[in-house]
Amino acid sequence: MKKFQPQPGFVVQAFRFALDPNATQEAALRSHCGAARAAYNWAVGWVEASWWQRRAEETYGVLDEDLTEWRPWSLPALRKAFNQAKQTDPRFTSWWEENSKEAYSTGLANASAAFDNYAKSKNGKRKGRRMGAPRFKSKRKARLSCRFTTGTIRVEADGRHVTLPRLGRIRAHEPTVKLLTRVQAGTARILSATVRHERGRWCVSFQVEVERDLQRVARPDVAVGIDLGIKTLAVMADSTGEIRTVPNPGHYDRARKQLRRASRIVSRRRGPDRRTGQKPSKRWEKANAARNKVHHRVANLREDALHKFTTSVAAEYGTVVVEDLNVAGMLRNRRLARRIADAGFGEIRRQLTYKTRQRHATRLVVADRWYPSSKSCSGCGAVKAKLPLHIRTYECDACHLVIDRDDNAALNLAALAAVVVTGTGVAGDQDTAPAVSKPRGADQKTRATRPRRKASAGRAGGATLPHQRQTETRDRTQAEPLTLW
Repeated sequence: MKKFQPQPGFVVQAFRFALDPNATQEAALRSHCGAARAAYNWAVGWVEASWWQRRAEETYGVLDEDLTEWRPWSLPALRKAFNQAKQTDPRFTSWWEENSKEAYSTGLANASAAFDNYAKSKNGKRKGRRMGAPRFKSKRKARLSCRFTTGTIRVEADGRHVTLPRLGRIRAHEPTVKLLTRVQAGTARILSATVRHERGRWCVSFQVEVERDLQRVARPDVAVGIDLGIKTLAVMADSTGEIRTVPNPGHYDRARKQLRRASRIVSRRRGPDRRTGQKPSKRWEKANAARNKVHHRVANLREDALHKFTTSVAAEYGTVVVEDLNVAGMLRNRRLARRIADAGFGEIRRQLTYKTRQRHATRLVVADRWYPSSKSCSGCGAVKAKLPLHIRTYECDACHLVIDRDDNAALNLAALAAVVVTGTGVAGDQDTAPAVSKPRGADQKTRATRPRRKASAGRAGGATLPHQRQTETRDRTQAEPLTLW
């Protein structure tokens, strides 16, 4: 392995601080976030209006060349149209001047990104699950958020206040010294700021370009394989044969009794009812705030534990091997969904990705989703045909090795680091796959053709079922035109 040579460089890092706004400032924060939501909804309605108009004209028999033109959803086009509409649209004329222009730019930028993702998903250019058309944001459910990119954005010299455009000077709940010292030393430059209301508190997140030296890891020549689980959060086996177990804190399970009690109190109060227009009582709001406080504490504890775990792993090993888990599919298991969500499998991989790349420049190897880490013997490499989940001890039929199932999987992942060959020796991309797509005989068994069903007696003779029709093969490398409907 190539020796690590620390080199200074600039990275984009976020510094987040909790805020303590007064009543006037909190009302202004909510107004800015509401303005961003209103601009987003306007952009969605403005773009989709041309879609519905074209669809109606097609039913009237209008020719294609005479149909209403598509309205663009690029950010400059949305800004130009919104600046014209806000002067005459009765939804904005009476209050749009109360907020910063950055609030409306936030909503328009989010709408433009949503339409871009939708178009790329329709054309097959976007990975992941298929995305639908953007929808309007509800006033009750939308997350309060607003981003500032221009204007006065700074942390004050006293280390306890921040200044934002139009909002002015806001007190911070915690010291801002860790960002202030970097800015004063000239090693950091603030790019933007985002205010958000989450977990019952207002927070501001500064996007900062920071000059940072790469940190040397403790064991640069050692690779570690991490097998995530439920009973134990992770089993780590390194290339030297050492195996360590990280217990699962189970923050949500420990708080379930307290949550049951808090939820029982909420259910006995008079809550809101949208059907009848009933307003919640003061006692319901107080009980609901107490229940939310428990949820927020669990989320904070989980976030803290995951950050400590991933930071320790990234700072110790030169190569980290993780599995490409289908977390969304695993959450469909109703018996394990709660524990899987509490463990945070996806968050662990996300944090390891940027911490290995930006802080230490080490390798992050992502094993193929069909790599049989649990079915393979870590001693001889033999692969079992089946290994049910309830069997927790691996017994090899070839070399008669008896080992814990999770320990065996972690050892196989650690051994995979020596098989993967990368061009630069530095990995860390979530989309990076190992060079060996089917190590040790792993294979994805899929059925080549679907079984043909017999035509029903009521169907005319010789009719072809929809799933039996032959379709022409298309070149997937060519971009397909966008089909909105």
